[in-house]
Amino acid sequence: MRRRLGAAHQTLGTVGLVAVVLGLLVLAVGLFGGFFAPHDPNAMLGRPYSPPSAAYWLGLDGVGRDVLSRALYGGRTTITLAVIGVIGIYAIAVPAGMYAGLSRGRGASLLMRIFDAMLAFPALLVLLVLVAAKGAGPAVVIVAAVIGYIPGLARLTRAASLEVSVKSFVDAARLRGERTTSILRREILPNIVPTLAADIGMRFTLVVLLIAGANFLGLGLQPPTADWGLMIAENKAGLILNPWSVLTSTLLIATLAVSINLVADALGRSLASPRVRAELQAAKPE
Repeated sequence: MRRRLGAAHQTLGTVGLVAVVLGLLVLAVGLFGGFFAPHDPNAMLGRPYSPPSAAYWLGLDGVGRDVLSRALYGGRTTITLAVIGVIGIYAIAVPAGMYAGLSRGRGASLLMRIFDAMLAFPALLVLLVLVAAKGAGPAVVIVAAVIGYIPGLARLTRAASLEVSVKSFVDAARLRGERTTSILRREILPNIVPTLAADIGMRFTLVVLLIAGANFLGLGLQPPTADWGLMIAENKAGLILNPWSVLTSTLLIATLAVSINLVADALGRSLASPRVRAELQAAKPE
């Protein structure tokens, strides 16, 4: 056990290890907290915005529901939707970016020009347009996240792939007559994993914040669904009466976002080549 902890500490560092613990705790709360909720998340149990008590540790919300129970249930939807959104973004952006980085033909150039044009439309604007056309709902939020965040990741992947594509082992693969898909899978992808690993935390955070913001604005999940974003929107009027009705979900979202970012950054550093790690270490302030 000590050896495993020592290896993890050496790989991620102290900050990364703490972030892993915090992130796992919040993920556990979000995914499995509903099994330990003391009350039905939709049951009206008392006076709205009642302060914390022995019966209700975090008090009651604006319609008299237990804040703790709703917080334990509310992360499942946010985390699940965020994971689906990130998978969709990476499934489209990474292959497209690698292809554009390896192949410098007209097709690759046209593909990147399309992504450049898409950068003019932020995810929130895409969400508002989709809601106006199709109506609110979680599926619309996921589609907006995928469309809104694909261009940035595709450009990042292309930049990393361009750097790898000029290496001698890629030229050797071409001379052997390997197909483009084989070169992308065997030569390009393994060498850009550190870049993608460092980016995934930011990408996950952006999707989480978009989902929470959409739910806050009433464009995603709808009441009475227990959701961290909805909890903030539903209880902002009672912030003074029972701050925990808003702060609980806010702190959970913030902790999840920060911890995932720190873990991804530490993982990206650990996966980088020795030369890159030396440069990163030299860039640290004394």
